[in-house]
Amino acid sequence: MKRTTLLLCIAILIVGCGTCQNKNASKNVANPSDYALIITSDNLKEALFTYASDEFEGRKTGEPGQKKAVEFIKNHYVALGIPSPISEGDYFQEIPETFFSNNVKASENVLAYIKGYEKPDEVIIISAHLDHIGVSNNGDINNGADDDGSGTVAILEIAKAFKTAADKGQGPKRTILFLHVTGEEIGLYGSRYYADVDPVFPLKNTVANLNIDMIGRVDPKHENKRNYLYLIGSDKLSKELHEVSEAVNKKYFNMEFDYTYNDENDPNRFYYRSDHYNFAKKNIPVIFYFNGTHADYHKPTDTPDKIQYDLLETRSRLIFHTAWELANRDERIKLD
Repeated sequence: MKRTTLLLCIAILIVGCGTCQNKNASKNVANPSDYALIITSDNLKEALFTYASDEFEGRKTGEPGQKKAVEFIKNHYVALGIPSPISEGDYFQEIPETFFSNNVKASENVLAYIKGYEKPDEVIIISAHLDHIGVSNNGDINNGADDDGSGTVAILEIAKAFKTAADKGQGPKRTILFLHVTGEEIGLYGSRYYADVDPVFPLKNTVANLNIDMIGRVDPKHENKRNYLYLIGSDKLSKELHEVSEAVNKKYFNMEFDYTYNDENDPNRFYYRSDHYNFAKKNIPVIFYFNGTHADYHKPTDTPDKIQYDLLETRSRLIFHTAWELANRDERIKLD
């Protein structure tokens, strides 16, 4: 074989092998849309019809129904094989009775996590409150399906999606903490305990908090335009977080983000009324996801049959995609 012919063959072989390698590499690039499909309306509905049932007695902080709630959440993580960051098999961050006011009994947050493979010390927290307001004086049970059963089951499905990816070797670069907090309805106690007393992961390493509180219904303003979600706080501490959130929505969902309640002068002051605020106070960028209030807010009529599960599915997938982007981007988002 002539020298020129030999060199040509070698060149073709090198280019061909490089092309094969590139094709193989592209196959190994994780596509979050594949894992978002793990989150389904059927799974959300099945979980919520249990979590917001009369058996849980309105999940009042420190009461027997709330204890059933934390066991329900823990059992989901055990079944999924998602560990606790506290210690092996211990998913409960105990909050003593002395931390509460008004004779509230001891309670607990529930924590589970997926460790990041590249930047494990940097943490994304996805939170929702596990409690509700219990039983009314007349004996009616306040099931709290939307508030905040919807956020609770959303996190469980989001966790399942991340775990499925991790099991296939496509886990997150940064650590994801799934944080279910107690005592929200009586004063944001669970999130305050985590942020002020016992942050399991150092707050300086906490990249962002995505807080989910009521995402299963439609408020009167949007009855004829269902594909929406209120976002609160996304631009208050990090312009970059806001931009990431908007870009993820535009790429995958294109739903309407309503920032009405993000206005500093909004009389409802929702920015200060859910668990994200205890992280924002520590200069941790936050997003609060919220569908707005409705006629069943804090009433026994907030039941799981009224949840719009197709919307709950879409909103949960949106939050999963946002968490995925925050966990896997090269640089952590910047604090303004």
